[in-house]
Formats: sequence, structure tokens, C-alpha cells
Amino acid sequence: MFLVTGATGTVGRALTSLLLTEGAKVRAVTRNPRTAGLPDGAEVVEADPTSADTLADPLVGATAVFLNPAATGEATGRILELAAERGVTRAVLLSAAVVEDGVAEQSNILAAWHKGIEDAVTGSGLQWTIVRPGEFASNAAQQWGSQIRDTGVVRAAYGQSTTAPIHERDVAAVSMRALVSGEHARARYLLTGPQSLTRAEMVRILAEAIGRPVRFEEVSRDRALQALVGLGAPRPIVETMLDWQAASQHREAFVSPVVEQVTGRPALSFAQWAADHVADFV
Repeated sequence: MFLVTGATGTVGRALTSLLLTEGAKVRAVTRNPRTAGLPDGAEVVEADPTSADTLADPLVGATAVFLNPAATGEATGRILELAAERGVTRAVLLSAAVVEDGVAEQSNILAAWHKGIEDAVTGSGLQWTIVRPGEFASNAAQQWGSQIRDTGVVRAAYGQSTTAPIHERDVAAVSMRALVSGEHARARYLLTGPQSLTRAEMVRILAEAIGRPVRFEEVSRDRALQALVGLGAPRPIVETMLDWQAASQHREAFVSPVVEQVTGRPALSFAQWAADHVADFV
């Protein structure tokens, strides 16, 4: 039995589907089972992962747990304690590519937060794997979706900044392999998509996928910051993200081979992601 936190999230939903396809038993955690819309075959349980003790019963009988800090937050350490007490042997953590190994102090608040949770996992006594995706392709829907639907214009900073956006299905596929097999124990997997793209190139790919014109219009950093904060992103996180974008201008983004190494197939392209998510932009 595999317990999945953040089961209704971008990665958790894809992971739940993949595990079921493999014939695994899945216990999917959600705060609202009636509206979760999770795949048939999953055992959907109601719990609030930020309140660790609500997972005490769902962890019984689980052999491995997928931890999404967006769902578990500061309760992750206590969840790991409960998991160990109930016989769980393996944990897979969704972390982030921003975490740096071998440094005394992380360079930004996002990396420091994720590193603290990684330390809880690696010190838990469980067999562990850490999955560190770079930028999610789904950020395009979150940040640009309403602009494309309403105006056909993406207004953002740093049009020539680069990234190798990763499809959530690839993050789920690597996580699934780590959950079901001990051969990935103690691995820290840095994941990206298969291609370095500029923001402007991503917009062109989205336009092709949805079948109508969309153009990129570069705006000032301050205007982009205010827009992203207006979407609900914390200002310090937006500042950090814009710093990364500024530093990546006119440089090829790093492309990791790990998705193909772990899954045996090439990572999915941003064009594939766009085709899969046309409904988010129309």
C-alpha cells in the first residue's frame, strides 16, 4: 500500500494514476474526498496533512509514503515519526532543484525551506529518495493562463530567460519508480524537461497548441513582480524566481538526463505538456 499526500495536486494526481496503472494499492490523502475527483481504484481518505496526527490511521498498513511539502508543510517531521512507528519503510520526498548540496547555508529562502524538510527525511531512519524537479511546465498555466484566455498576450519579465520545463507526469513517473523499488534508495534526483527554452519560445509553443495567436510582451521586473504577487505568490518567492530568470538570460538551461535514466524513456517535451493542457488556456 502506497500513501500519497497532496494527492489532488499536480504531481500527486498523476502519481496516483500511475501507481494504479501498475496495479498498486494507493491510499490518496485529501482534505475534501467528496470533491477530490481522484481516479477509480484509489482508496481516498480524509485527512489534513498539516495536522500530522490525522494521518495516524491512514499510515497503518502503508509500506511507502510520498511526501509533498506543499501539503504537509511543517508537519513533515511528525508524519515521518508516525510512519516509522506504523511500519512504513520508505519515503519519497518532492523537493526542489534549488537545494544545493555541500554548502553550509542555502542561498535563498526557498532552498533553505526545502533543505530543512530534506534533512527531516534523511534523518528519519526510513529508506528515502529525494526528487528535485526544476521549473514545472504547469507554471505556465498558473502564471499565464488568464492572460492568454483573456487577451492573447503574455506580459512577463525576461523574455530571453531560459528554463527546461518539466511535465508533471515525468516527476510522477520518477517518484513512482522510487516508491515501488528500493534501488533508488538514498538518491537525490535532479529533474528537468528535455529542452532549454526561452519564455518567448514557450509562448510560441503554447500558441501552436491552442491554435490561435499568442504573443509575448516583455515588461519591467517591477510590473511582473506585482502581477505575480497579485496571483497569490509570496513576494520573497517571486523575488527569488525573478532573480533566477534574470541570471539565466541568453544562457542555455541545464538539461538533466535523469528522467530517461530512471524511467527508460525520454522526458516529455513542453510541446507535449501544452498539448495535454490546452483546456487550461482556452
